[in-house]
Parts: sequence; C-alpha cells; structure tokens
Amino acid sequence: MTASATIDALYASKLTTPSDAIARIPASGALWLHHAIMEPKTLMRELVSQRERFDRLRVFHMVRNGDVDIAAPGYEKYFVANPLFAAGNSRAALAEGRADFTPAFFHEIPSLIRTGRVPCDVAFVQVSPPDKYGFCNMGTSIDYSIQSARSAKLVIAQVNKNVPRVFGEGFLHVSEIDCFVEADDELYEIQPPKIGDEEKAIGANCASLIEDGCTLQLGIGGIPDAVVMFLDGKKDLGIHSEMVSEGTLALYEKGVINNSKKSENRGKMVVTFLMGTRKLYDWADDNPAIEMRPVDYVNHPITIMRQTKPVGVNAAIEIDLQGQVVSEAMGLKQFSGTGGQVDFVRGCAMAEGGKSIIAMPSSTVKKDGSRISKIVPFVAHGAPVTTSRVDVDYIITEHGVAEMKGRSLRQRAKALIEIAHPDFRGGLKEEYNKRFVD
Repeated sequence: MTASATIDALYASKLTTPSDAIARIPASGALWLHHAIMEPKTLMRELVSQRERFDRLRVFHMVRNGDVDIAAPGYEKYFVANPLFAAGNSRAALAEGRADFTPAFFHEIPSLIRTGRVPCDVAFVQVSPPDKYGFCNMGTSIDYSIQSARSAKLVIAQVNKNVPRVFGEGFLHVSEIDCFVEADDELYEIQPPKIGDEEKAIGANCASLIEDGCTLQLGIGGIPDAVVMFLDGKKDLGIHSEMVSEGTLALYEKGVINNSKKSENRGKMVVTFLMGTRKLYDWADDNPAIEMRPVDYVNHPITIMRQTKPVGVNAAIEIDLQGQVVSEAMGLKQFSGTGGQVDFVRGCAMAEGGKSIIAMPSSTVKKDGSRISKIVPFVAHGAPVTTSRVDVDYIITEHGVAEMKGRSLRQRAKALIEIAHPDFRGGLKEEYNKRFVD
C-alpha cells in the first residue's frame, strides 16, 4: 500500500456522522471551540441538538462569530459558556450569572491549556481536507486553537472545502485527529465597518505617529481601517499583528506594506487569526506573503519587542484622568476581554522606537440618545483596568494626541482634558481643580 493510500485509509477509518461524533463527547468536562470565524457550524448545531445528554459541559472560547446559541436561558443546565473574551452572544448570560468569564492575556492562553491550569478534554476544529501527505490546515485561526487540538483527549474536526490553506504553523496531521465530519459550510464573514468623520480624524492622528519602516499591529473596526486610509504616503511598513482585516489588503496591494524592514519573518505578514469577508480568506489561501503563527509567539511581548519600530493600535471603553485604560467592561458588565491589548502595549514599550496607541472617540451616544464622555474623572465602579497608567503610552481621540509616558499626573490630566469632547471639558476641569493647584 502506498503512503497516500495509507493516509486515505486512516482518514476513512475516522470519518463519521455529526451525530456519532458528538455522541463521543463525555456528558461533562471541558470543550474548546475553534476561534472566531473558524467555529464549525455543523458540529455546533449537532452539539446543541444533543444538549439534553450534557451535564454542564464547560465550553471555552474567545471571539464567537457563531450563530448557534449555547448560552440561551435554560441552557445553563446543559452548557456553561466560559468565554475568555466576551462577545454579543455571551454578554447577557455573563450579566445574568449564567456563564463564567476567565480573564487572561491572549498570549498566555496556550500555556494555560498546555499546563492544564484550564482544562481541555475535547477540541472542536474546522480544517481543510487533508493533502497527499495527510496534513489538514486550520485556516484563518490557529492562535490558541492549535494548542487545544494538541492537548485535548478527543479532537473532532469538521472538514470543509471552504477553509483556506494558510501558510505557517496551522497544520494538523490526520493522525492527530480522532474523528472527522465532512460538511462544506460557508465560513462566517465580518463586513467592513462604516467609517465616519470621527474615525477619519482619529485615523489621521494615529497615522501621524507612524514612521516609514514601522511594524504595525492593527485590529478590526472603524478606527484601524481609518488608520490605514492615512498611510498611503508611508514606505516599507510591516505587519506583525494578532489579526488583520480587509483594510490592510489595500496597502499591501499598493506596496506600502511590503514587510521589507522587519527584523523577524522579513517579507512575511505574521498574524495569529483573520476575520473579514471571503475576499480576505481567498487572499490568504496558499499565499506565501502571510504566515500564521500561534498566539504565544505572535503576541508574546518579547516577540513584539524584537520587531522593527513596532506600533500597536488598540481601543478603549473609557480612560480616567490618570491615564488608566478600561477596555473590556462597563462597570461590572463584561463587554469584551483583555485580548492582546496589554501584550502589544508592553511589547511595543520594550522595543527600540516602539509606540503603543490607545485610540477612541472622545464621547459616545447611549441608547437613550444622551452623549457621555469617554474621558472620565474616575473609572466606573467595578470596572477592571486593562492597561495600567504605568503602561499607557499615547492616547488619541478625534481632538488630538495625548502623550502619557514620563508625564506627571497633573500633566496627564491636562493633556487628556485637551483631547476630550468640548462638551465635557468644563466638568473635567472642575475635577482637575479639586486635585491640583496651578
């Protein structure tokens, strides 16, 4: 029997139905989901259809783009949703105490799995069909997901012809997977955000700090895409980022991003996951210009420190007059998670020529139509500080740039008031006058 025939026979011996695959999962224990848009639709639907046989199966995940609800009211007796990054499909369950939240730096999650500090009994992954050597590709997310596949006692893979094969370290051999379910579902897609005048102003302010030859970390959303709009005149930019979205492709196609000055992985755009539309996934497919690496490499502050003039751009919910950054909760209400913000804030700070930016609108509109300031005298009661006042570097709104490193509390407060929304500067100045005598 040839090597190819041996691989085919091994694969065929592990091929099963969705129902039989889910039936192999113990009634209780810990299940890890493939991250973000790679969440396997068919496996998730079957998991929920068999819910009554589970006894508080703990389901770990970060960003979930999936539309299969494991945290619906009444489901808590079957599943305990346990995000490490909250999203729209877990926030209500967290707020009502029906789900658990585990705080973690993104780069530390593989270690938590590997060491057993967070359990991993079962891993769901979605992969491309095996090649002639028996290797499947994990597509657009390897982050912590490849570690969950290597640590789990039971690995269930949905094999999907729509999964792009992305270069890097996201390969699993058929021998590493316990059972396969074939289902060619369309991958989840995230549409590009609308970019208004506010985002454009913030993007222009961020771009003013980016020099030729910098290595960028840009996420997803209106502000990162707005930053991209103002980088056309730059040269020799590189990407070392936990993720990129469609906005980055335009700069790559123009040659502004060419990764030619990177200190590591020169010529390669290095990421740990992708989210966007099919255009992004098709671009990443079989493209030597992009390389997927695990998050404990990509996001480790020491890896970031070694990059050429790294610049990280991250967001915030609110910032107080000391420069304390709240990026993951509204008071006690968990909204997102630490993610990779602190990884890049600290990595950029340690690098020669590095800069970390927290960028946000100066105000936001509540559901009732009232406007509130995002620069505040005090962080909300119960809110966790994501980036400490010691770590914070630059804070940017549509009204300007406030530099924090090396600045006194008095200087910080003054700088932050200057970039606050004009409607709220008076109240912030009143608080300033209570603390300081000029």
